[in-house]
Amino acid sequence: MANVQNSDALLVKNYIAGDENALTILIEKHQTRIYGFIYSKISDRDLSDDIFQDTFIKVIKTLKSNSYNEEGKFLPWVMRIAHNLVIDHFRKSRKMPMLRETEEFSIFSVLPDNSETIENEIISLQIENDIKKIIKELPEDQKEVLMMRIYQDLSFKEISELTGVSINTALGRMRYAVINLRKIINKHQIIMTN
Repeated sequence: MANVQNSDALLVKNYIAGDENALTILIEKHQTRIYGFIYSKISDRDLSDDIFQDTFIKVIKTLKSNSYNEEGKFLPWVMRIAHNLVIDHFRKSRKMPMLRETEEFSIFSVLPDNSETIENEIISLQIENDIKKIIKELPEDQKEVLMMRIYQDLSFKEISELTGVSINTALGRMRYAVINLRKIINKHQIIMTN
């Protein structure tokens, strides 16, 4: 699947060099995946359209300012931008999205539901920050799979294609990431309860 990443990298390079059409091709190529991800979190067409447009405004600004450096991994980078914009939307509207319950997600389902008090909001953000710090302690390969799975909502098939490893390897890295997260949490004696 390296050719997909290379063609994205080439399109990005062409766009930066002044080929406006290259961006159109990139957007059309990934529109379904990116828009689908946003809509799965927002469930509102108009809002999803807005966030999709904002995502590509950020993409354009970054590419035009020559500060893009994602080593050819265009789609995960755009998915990260979209994910951050979705989180910004929920922060502004003061409600957290429903988290998809999966085996490996259970450790992240610690944020209180629809708590409107400032204290609970601060605690939620603190827990989220703690989790991000813990994730940084993971080995690079495990961290990459975990971020793609949890924060970018990619399937293991997509992760294996983007990272160039087999699905079994991606699954194994995810499993070790969760085991290691539990160990780190125990080591730091972080209390994951509200």
